[in-house]
Amino acid sequence: MAREIDLSVSFAGVRLRNPVIAASGTFGYGREYSGLLDIADLGGICTKGLTLNPRPGNPGTRLHETPSGLMNSIGLENPGIEAFLENELETMIELGPAVIANLSGSTVDEYAQGARLLDASKVDMIELNISCPNVKAGGMNFGLDPETASAVTRQVRRAAPNKPLMVKLSPNAPDIKAVAKSCAFAGADAISLVNTFKAMAIDIQKREPVFENISAGLSGPAIRPIALCMVWELYDAVHIPIVGIGGIASVSDALEFLLAGAAAIQVGSATFAHPPLMTQIITGIKEYMKHNKFWYFSELSIRPQPGGQVK
Repeated sequence: MAREIDLSVSFAGVRLRNPVIAASGTFGYGREYSGLLDIADLGGICTKGLTLNPRPGNPGTRLHETPSGLMNSIGLENPGIEAFLENELETMIELGPAVIANLSGSTVDEYAQGARLLDASKVDMIELNISCPNVKAGGMNFGLDPETASAVTRQVRRAAPNKPLMVKLSPNAPDIKAVAKSCAFAGADAISLVNTFKAMAIDIQKREPVFENISAGLSGPAIRPIALCMVWELYDAVHIPIVGIGGIASVSDALEFLLAGAAAIQVGSATFAHPPLMTQIITGIKEYMKHNKFWYFSELSIRPQPGGQVK
């Protein structure tokens, strides 16, 4: 009888069946991909960015392809947290993977009020988004400076004492290590990085910026080597788990982040082009482990994890 590979991971107090998570803003609420892949196979799903009140999102062009990347300016379009809890959460829970609520806001008070609602819900974890570059108030503005990042993390931690809290960081921060440390000190249980890089495009025929907000967020394979380096460097700066994000489009991409010390990974833009990718990555990780005679996911990483255990 063939020995079974165990991909399960205990991440910030949440048990995931495997370390592969659908990234926020690229997978809807999960049901949108029904029929395109077996959603139950995933470790977790991050919701679209949620705010206390409904948001219509940004006007004008929202997506723009660039070599080896995708630029977006969605603007956190969402129905609001109460509508999500009423209309989407139960369906997400039924899908099987852990439900991670991505929380954003324009003010610290909005973040706290939203966190309070999520804390009383059945979501498994909150991902605090202080890194979205596509909104004019809040978002990335909170994630660029250690003091503001600490302030919002602390308030959300107080408002949601019962849920594991993961903070999603911006690669645009001048000192991302300082931001990460401040979030950990303020009560974050985990860090996810990176969110998109601030970028822009110009329509040479119209002689004007493509996006009404001028800048947008760049994701895709072009950012992967930079994101990987940030995960590696941040690993030594904090002692809480890290989720690696940024341009993951293959099994080998995912393994690089896991070997760099990430406790789990999120797949985003690549899902648009190839919806079954995440399930293929899960299978590929299993094959890699079997080939290298690793039977438990905790044996995979080359770097010690928080608590002194090798993961």
